[in-house]
Amino acid sequence: MAAACPDLQLSFINRGISGNRVKDLQARWEQDCLKLQPDWVSIYIGINDCWRRYDRNDPTSAEQFASGYRELLVRTQSALDAKLILIEPFVLPVPDDRKQWREDLDPKIAVVRELAREFGALLIPLDGLFAQASMTAPPSYWAPDGVHPSAAGHSLIAKAWLKAAGAEAVAR
Repeated sequence: MAAACPDLQLSFINRGISGNRVKDLQARWEQDCLKLQPDWVSIYIGINDCWRRYDRNDPTSAEQFASGYRELLVRTQSALDAKLILIEPFVLPVPDDRKQWREDLDPKIAVVRELAREFGALLIPLDGLFAQASMTAPPSYWAPDGVHPSAAGHSLIAKAWLKAAGAEAVAR
């Protein structure tokens, strides 16, 4: 996007931290987001809120997830005049045990979709995009462990983000 619009002199700041959950974002939101005064805020959270249920028996309920996520969005809209982009989490059935994660992740995906509607945010429907991509190549091609994208998976995410954000930016 920066290469396509050099006159805008865009800069991108990635504050993602591996393993973070929505409660972690809440704790660092002021410093890592609001103080930076961004024009756009893109949030991609949720798979670790699911994963911790299965690897540490430390679940985040859909209600806790929704409450924490909503709080981030309220704080953002109160402090900034930024455009919001919400990216839904995804999981692919690799290895087979990831299939059981659907029961925990699907309600969180529904939360992200509902919050996007509620807050007038752009939505990147990653779960559906990865499911669709898995019809053309095996799920492991896109995310070898069902969660962490391969280079091809990262490209899929980037293209979806650029399509949504780019269309919005051009419309402005």
